[in-house]
Amino acid sequence: MSAKRVTLRQSQLVLGFGPGAMVDLPTRSVIVGGLDLWHMRERGSWRAVHEPRAVAVLEALLRANGRLAEGVRLSLRTPPVDDEGRTGAGEPPGVEARIFPAWFVARDAEEAGDVHRRRLVRWRDLNPRGRADLIDDDGRRVGVTPIRFVAGCRKGHLQDIDWSYAVHVGMPGERCVQPLWLEERGTSGDPASTRIVCGCGAALSLRDAQADGRFGKCRGRRPWLRTDEPGECDEHLRFLTRTATNAYFPQVLTIISLPAAEDELTRLVEAHMDAIDWVTMPAEMAMARRANPALRAALAGWSDAEIVARVAQLRARGHQNLEKAPKVAEFDLLASGAGEIGSDTPDARLHARTLTRDQWDGERPRLGPIASAVAVHRLREVACLYGFTRFEAAPTAIDGDLEELYLAVEGAALATELEWLPAVEQLGEGIFLRFDPHAIRAWLARPAVAARGDMLLRGHDRWRANQAYGDKLRFPTLAYYAMHGFSHALMNEIALDCGYPATALKERLYAIVDDDGERFGLLLYTATTGAQGTLGGLTAVLPRLGAIVERALDRLALCSGDPICAEHDPDAHGDERALSGAACHSCLLVAETSCEARNLYLDRALTAPTVLTERAALFGG
Repeated sequence: MSAKRVTLRQSQLVLGFGPGAMVDLPTRSVIVGGLDLWHMRERGSWRAVHEPRAVAVLEALLRANGRLAEGVRLSLRTPPVDDEGRTGAGEPPGVEARIFPAWFVARDAEEAGDVHRRRLVRWRDLNPRGRADLIDDDGRRVGVTPIRFVAGCRKGHLQDIDWSYAVHVGMPGERCVQPLWLEERGTSGDPASTRIVCGCGAALSLRDAQADGRFGKCRGRRPWLRTDEPGECDEHLRFLTRTATNAYFPQVLTIISLPAAEDELTRLVEAHMDAIDWVTMPAEMAMARRANPALRAALAGWSDAEIVARVAQLRARGHQNLEKAPKVAEFDLLASGAGEIGSDTPDARLHARTLTRDQWDGERPRLGPIASAVAVHRLREVACLYGFTRFEAAPTAIDGDLEELYLAVEGAALATELEWLPAVEQLGEGIFLRFDPHAIRAWLARPAVAARGDMLLRGHDRWRANQAYGDKLRFPTLAYYAMHGFSHALMNEIALDCGYPATALKERLYAIVDDDGERFGLLLYTATTGAQGTLGGLTAVLPRLGAIVERALDRLALCSGDPICAEHDPDAHGDERALSGAACHSCLLVAETSCEARNLYLDRALTAPTVLTERAALFGG
């Protein structure tokens, strides 16, 4: 365990540096501990997050995957917060982190021509005073840094590479005890020019270390938990750079909270659910009232039995909604056409107004595919971490379908015995646009659209053939491609107008075709734990939205990467570039925190006319 305390935001622990993530510190690297190692016993260091729809979905997914025991009722909690003014005894709230990896490289190099040699040592060989440096053979203190390379598998397991063993694989005799060195030749950083060298003369280049099967079968190591994986892992260990982007892909379920208030009691119980979600009997409710003066005042007009019954009703409603995918429920409410959606109260989770066409400058002929606009003055987003993967991100659940979510749950465990999951709630505002299904169908009937779709489908098939769950992965609809490109273009344009930075904006796309009909929509919103999510600047652009949309579409006509960008052929690639058409950093790609699909499934030609393709565009084709 690291002796020093490092500060992370609550949202960072859910969205980027959760259990199993490696974090660089000045003199060492640590791995964030699993939920079993989160110190949350102190009262007030965390609070419950009430979102029954998220709990219902996650309980079903994790039970089906064997990661949640039968009978365990899942709960959502915020990560622990440390009070800097705390004076009490005992373990302070926080998240335990463990030293990983346990191999270190000396900072000072021995140079011989263009070869740089640095000593490679284990944690146990470091200076016992602080473990921040090495005492070399001459008695000098030499600073060290964690080695950049570890080994892991696709299921999220992680372990140190036993470099002494790896260098001598296949050599006869007893295990060598000579010192090890990291030897780098030149300045290119080429893996073939970087070697682990033993004092006996044995060596292993990093290029050879990256060969499939070099380190053998995975042993199921889980350094972020107290125990390793029970049973055998059927994966092979793979070489992994610990600071690489593929070292940790968090699996996060995001839900937009929907109002459930039909009467005053339901509204009040929903507003205070974080404080009373645990009650199941009137006696427990009485205890909660005594401990919370604000709760006692808010619910003074109702008996303990009435409140407990309403809590149980709201809890059950989340499980009933499981039959409807989260995105379907959100779309059906936002696209209902109701003048007022939710309630305009300070504690409301959702408040929106459906606008007339002239209120959002929608009378422009080019905007025909957009059927209506909704000003979302207040929304609540709950993001919950339920697992992670390494090397490859889990498949994106494009339309929020439950089958896709079941597939995406394949990943590493956050705890030995799961009882709760870390979550954050964020408030914000947004703009919801509903697309006309008739306009979408007419657009899909064009020959140019079909030809573009065939090209994208070939690329998707090529990529899918190399995926572990390829036979279960579905091709997104062409409507999703068109709306996704439109979303990114609109985000970039709105950021220039509304005052929010582009990285503060997020998207949520609805391209759902099922037995109940067709649902096409887009929610652009902000949601943060800080002030950025509630400035009011996003809904303020709605009177100018028509002009903003046209400017965004005009920018897509020509990319600074053309003609290379416009000529991109998905079928010519086997990696994730096979999933997009005309899209690059100069035109459509945005910050990955803003995109729900990691900047995949984009094609500028399906959104607006380009220099090579004019008739395939949803807008103006």
